[in-house]
Amino acid sequence: MRKMKWVLGILIALVFASDALAAPCATEDFVTRVSGGGECLVIATFGLPLATAPTAMVVWLHGDTSNGGPARSHVKPAQETASRFASDHVLSIAMWRPGYGDSQGNTSGGDDNGRADNYTKVNMLIVAEAIGRLKEHYRPARTILVGHSGGAATSANLLGMTPGLADAAVLVSCPCDLRTWRAARKHSWPRSEDPLAWAGKVMPPVKVVALTGTADDNTAQSLALKYVDVLRSQQVDARFVSIPGATHDSALRAPEVIDTVGSLLR
Repeated sequence: MRKMKWVLGILIALVFASDALAAPCATEDFVTRVSGGGECLVIATFGLPLATAPTAMVVWLHGDTSNGGPARSHVKPAQETASRFASDHVLSIAMWRPGYGDSQGNTSGGDDNGRADNYTKVNMLIVAEAIGRLKEHYRPARTILVGHSGGAATSANLLGMTPGLADAAVLVSCPCDLRTWRAARKHSWPRSEDPLAWAGKVMPPVKVVALTGTADDNTAQSLALKYVDVLRSQQVDARFVSIPGATHDSALRAPEVIDTVGSLLR
């Protein structure tokens, strides 16, 4: 019994030590920083200042950036979206997932697990709470998630894990059937949440558009198509768009992506 109490004490100490390492933003301004799940996430906000609440808030989530460099692929389309739809009072926010950094040396709190197998429930809830705090602050009429690759998996997971968080999602190069994707790459990701496993929790009136390039040799189109088929079987407004000639990375730069955001805004 004494040994059991000692072990329990050590476990409690470890939990508190872990909590102490995590910290929300010391200066949360909702423009460059937002807190979520006890962590501080880096964001870049475009479309400010707004005299009234935005008609829509578009949150962009980058891919896994497995080369180890800064995550920056989502910044330009986020900026272009704010510019293109400025007259519609659209707020566009690029968010850095837990453990990832931007080109200026700023890093989001949390664990990226070496840029692999990091679609964990903890990371999903960190991002969800951060988006929820942005919604509470800006009061947008609608919230749209746009994710690329790992950001698309994160967005798809959140649709099922946190119903009501977003009104729509654009999933670019999505590994939406995680188990099949990892089996094809002969390396499982046991820590990660599978969007297909959460698909049954996604319900109308959410709208989903998945886009994958025909030249994508990383996330095959079948992964997103299977996810979309499950959503459609539940009467969710979901569709798949094939991007001719686009690779896994270039798909996010394709004009079809921002065009799709525009269609959801309308």
